[in-house]
Amino acid sequence: MKKILMIGPFPDPISGVSVSNKVVKNILKKQSEVSIINTSFPIFSDSIGSFSFKKLFFFLKLNVFCYKVFKSDIIYTTPGQTFFGILKYTTFILLASLLKKELIIHVHGNYLGLQYKQLKGFKKKLFKFLISKFTKGIVLSSSLKSNLLPFIDESKITVVHNFAEEYLYQNMHEKSFDSIKIVFLSNLMEEKGIFNLLEALKQLEAENIQYEAKIAGNIDGSLEYKILSKINELKNTQYVGIVSGEDKKQLLQWSTIFILPTFYKMEGQPISILEALATENLIITTNFAGIPDILKEGINGFFVDAENSNDIVMRLLEIDKNKSIIKQIATNNKNYFLDNFTVYKFSEEILKVFYANSTT
Repeated sequence: MKKILMIGPFPDPISGVSVSNKVVKNILKKQSEVSIINTSFPIFSDSIGSFSFKKLFFFLKLNVFCYKVFKSDIIYTTPGQTFFGILKYTTFILLASLLKKELIIHVHGNYLGLQYKQLKGFKKKLFKFLISKFTKGIVLSSSLKSNLLPFIDESKITVVHNFAEEYLYQNMHEKSFDSIKIVFLSNLMEEKGIFNLLEALKQLEAENIQYEAKIAGNIDGSLEYKILSKINELKNTQYVGIVSGEDKKQLLQWSTIFILPTFYKMEGQPISILEALATENLIITTNFAGIPDILKEGINGFFVDAENSNDIVMRLLEIDKNKSIIKQIATNNKNYFLDNFTVYKFSEEILKVFYANSTT
């Protein structure tokens, strides 16, 4: 039986990466002995990837767990995509490489390659040196392979699409698609487009368009007052907090339109989009990062320009005039999801990375 060490964030706080790691752990432990080093920083912040002494001290303390590398056959990591995001894994990367362990990096975004291009001098050389130590890489879609190509041979890079958990779409009640019920489900960060959405909803109310909207997710403390104030100005919008489990299921089964106008620099393929597909929602999002690899304009929903609330309003006005399109697209989305993004399909692909040409 293989011994696998997972190094990365686990819930809480909830993020696409932490949810993915939780599921990967459950998949792997059916066939292997799995241990973890949880890198989740307990304080949520909009300034992800930035340096702070609190973060430095937190991650330095994690190095005491480097002994786990000695006892493992495979080291699986989901590091950040910034210079410091990679640097904080240095001890584990170098030790695993020295001991000739299988070393896997799973990149959940589209920023790593850009960060490498932006770096200069010693920092750029160190960045490449560390990532080049990985023996295998995983990305979320084909267009995201470019993030790892400067460091890892393409033959060692595997595409594994994200997923949505089964409980979300099992035993669903029949939906009503005759009204606009909007959900935003993500961390409430400026780059996730929350302010653009709230401005669009304000314009909808000015146009006397009937809608309901629910906003869910973690709020960065520095933006909390500003975000909640804008939500409170809206008559038909409410903030429902952080949702998970049955609360998330009920929220996504209530909604008919999922909106995520993201321009987040670390974005890959948001799991929340897949969760919305699974629960019969029309998608409105941006043509950004790996999103167009999994969504098609007019088939799964509609793309809007980043940082453009007017574009969101235009799409919603078009939908309001032809509400039948909501059911048409939303029901198609669930079938599309079942064919491509279940945990079962994710499990099949992730296991190939770990156990190809080997026995458990």
